[in-house]
Amino acid sequence: MTNDWYNENDPGTTRRRFLQKISAAGAATMLSGAPQLVASDKLKQPKAKADACILLWMAGGMASPENFDPKHYEPFKIGTPVEKVISTFPAIDTAVDNIKIAQGLEKIASVMDLATLIRSHTQADLGHILHSRHQYHWHTGYVPPQTVAAPHIGAWMSKVLGPRNEVIPPFINIGQRLEGVGESEELKSFTTGGFFGSEHGPMNIPYPEKASEAVKPPKGMDANRFAKRYKALQDKLKHSEKGEALSDFHQESMLRSLEKAHRLLGSDDRAAFDLSLEKKESYDIYNTGRFGRGCLLARRLVEAGARFVEVSTEYIPFVHWDTHENGHQTVKKLHQEIDAPIAQLILDLEERGLLDSTLVIVASEFSRDMIMEGRPGSKAKDQSRAKTDVLKEMKHYGLHRHFTGGSSVLTFGGGMKKGFLYGKTADERPCIAVENPVSIEDLHATMFTAMGISPKTEFDIEGRPFYATKDGTGKAVKDVFA
Repeated sequence: MTNDWYNENDPGTTRRRFLQKISAAGAATMLSGAPQLVASDKLKQPKAKADACILLWMAGGMASPENFDPKHYEPFKIGTPVEKVISTFPAIDTAVDNIKIAQGLEKIASVMDLATLIRSHTQADLGHILHSRHQYHWHTGYVPPQTVAAPHIGAWMSKVLGPRNEVIPPFINIGQRLEGVGESEELKSFTTGGFFGSEHGPMNIPYPEKASEAVKPPKGMDANRFAKRYKALQDKLKHSEKGEALSDFHQESMLRSLEKAHRLLGSDDRAAFDLSLEKKESYDIYNTGRFGRGCLLARRLVEAGARFVEVSTEYIPFVHWDTHENGHQTVKKLHQEIDAPIAQLILDLEERGLLDSTLVIVASEFSRDMIMEGRPGSKAKDQSRAKTDVLKEMKHYGLHRHFTGGSSVLTFGGGMKKGFLYGKTADERPCIAVENPVSIEDLHATMFTAMGISPKTEFDIEGRPFYATKDGTGKAVKDVFA
């Protein structure tokens, strides 16, 4: 796929061209027929080590040296050359002797004996760094734009594995608003079931504390009136003119998703969405913010039978992990938001006997660096808002550039080793992966293998082969499995 949509002399065109391309792909997909699983005598599905997956998404670019791969620490001091700053947090000990992580993550440090930490994850150099393009690549395994709507990895798990509980949606997305935030249309482009159809797309819950409202009829609408509206919508879809917007397959997929939603509304299992039913002492640990409450909701949903749950710190340009200035101060606050909930989620799953059968992934679209944009040799435009050669004020102190040469992925459960460290990045800048690099394709292959899906699983979509990992090339990192 060429990058003919990208004009490096006019980076402002990237967003428009991206939207044009993905909109065309989405429209083409909606008019296409049902994707067909390609059976092969040579393809053997791996034995599943987990039956549920929770992705904890640090949206915006979590800097590995500030979190799970601390380097040389340089405290804030006016006049310090920025080239000396690699980490703005000192390293702390963890429950594993040979693993240190950044100060501020003490509770995660205490459960590292249950984790595998991959420190050599790498991302492709996509030219101009647009967060949504990198997030699209990470969540689908394919670099945008594509000629069809690529399914999210959660949709793959929904389609290939099916639901664990016929009532609970197999794919649930928590914490990301898809309206009213920057790059909202781009975020929507990968937060879908893609060519698998809407029944395999996510149930979106932007606010976890309001999740219970999503599984009951709208306020002021009694059950009888709701049932009539539901039937009217069904009839409209069933009798729509061919070629209106959806193929027969996608109409049927939407009808099935409506039927499942209607079934959930009448089920006792919807109690899993109600955080008010959680014990106060448990709720208080998770209640560090929207992300923390999302972790609690994810635990409840996996207990109830969800297949794949993503919890996001939410991507908003220049907010949260998108640290273009005031990086140290921002990350310090983020540590307070994510530390206790992530650790408690792992402890709760372990206590309930669910950790071994649940794959938990903590990841981000790329890392960050104080002075380098992209990776060595990249022509990516410098997007920092804190450009200076020496520290002059606190807003300069932090890792404000996007870095794709090496990042960390923290995993728990799912058949992974415990207290294990895999891969390495250079200790000095540039902090690129220098041992056992793990591409997005190979990371996805590892995740799919843990869930019992071959990375070579293939579907035919309009005569074109489409694989679980790009061209079926992803290879699971076997060394991380117990």
